[in-house]
Amino acid sequence: MNLPFHTLDVFTDRVFGGNPLGVFPDAMHLSTDLMQRIALEMSLSETVFLGPPEAGGDARVRIFTPGVEVPFAGHPTVGTAVFLAARLPDAPEEGTVELVLEENVGPVPVEVRFEAGRPVFARFTTALPPEHRPSPWSARELAAMVGLEPSDLPEKGMAGAGHGTSFLEPQMVSCGLPYHVLPVATVSAVRRAALDTGAWSRMLADSWAHHVYVICPWTAEEDRAGVDEPDQDPVDVRVRMFAPGSGVPEDPATGSAAAALGGYLSAADGRTEGTLSWVVAQGEEMGRPSRLYVEADRHNGETVAIRVGGSAVEVLTGRMVLPDIGL
Repeated sequence: MNLPFHTLDVFTDRVFGGNPLGVFPDAMHLSTDLMQRIALEMSLSETVFLGPPEAGGDARVRIFTPGVEVPFAGHPTVGTAVFLAARLPDAPEEGTVELVLEENVGPVPVEVRFEAGRPVFARFTTALPPEHRPSPWSARELAAMVGLEPSDLPEKGMAGAGHGTSFLEPQMVSCGLPYHVLPVATVSAVRRAALDTGAWSRMLADSWAHHVYVICPWTAEEDRAGVDEPDQDPVDVRVRMFAPGSGVPEDPATGSAAAALGGYLSAADGRTEGTLSWVVAQGEEMGRPSRLYVEADRHNGETVAIRVGGSAVEVLTGRMVLPDIGL
């Protein structure tokens, strides 16, 4: 069996940045077990398998990490939308098109922007609103789990992310995939974070939100050195994400986590009406710098919509050769 596949670098506009994604088109005939084994072989944060739409959308999409199928993920959504948009027979030279991806979480609408006839940016709206749950662990316990000290945690009175954010505490948040959000006080703490997998196994492995998301929504000039670039928007939030439970020790760009971040920061901001936005930097510590663009709509004191966007570039085209052994 010969299976064509492609890869894209997602949440970047240049090769060798962002988060690599594997895409297998016309692959719905494969068994779930074989999809999982292929994702493990690809050894990327996520691999997607595409097929004809089943519920009126544009494509059926199944998403696998090396260890598990997930109902929703951000960088596969952005990368898949750019991949499909590049193959539209009537793609515009300029402007936008909307695709609907049928993921396990439900239909996910994605707006794709074209420039000079090429898709350059995709932005999805989450299928689910943010769900918030308190963390059963203290900030100090979670900080110790990622090798940090109490002095690395935010103090009361700190304002964050340019929107007057109130004091931030650990919380579990999901817009389709749950994350354990740990705010820290400095970008230095983000850089120094190192997950203790033994402590993680004891504390979070069996929890609702076992993905660990370290965030710093405060940026000083010294924090921006080597991160902000003249041709990119200034960064508002620095993050890292660890997901050993999904077979991903660390992820260079995580759209579903960015969606949860939008819900987390929007709720902390607390304003009644308006749209909040953040530029999120991830992946620098892995040598794969990424930029994620997050928006949250507030109405009547609630977060009513979360959007996450970014660029993607195609990198590889190839074939996976599988022996005929009853797979």
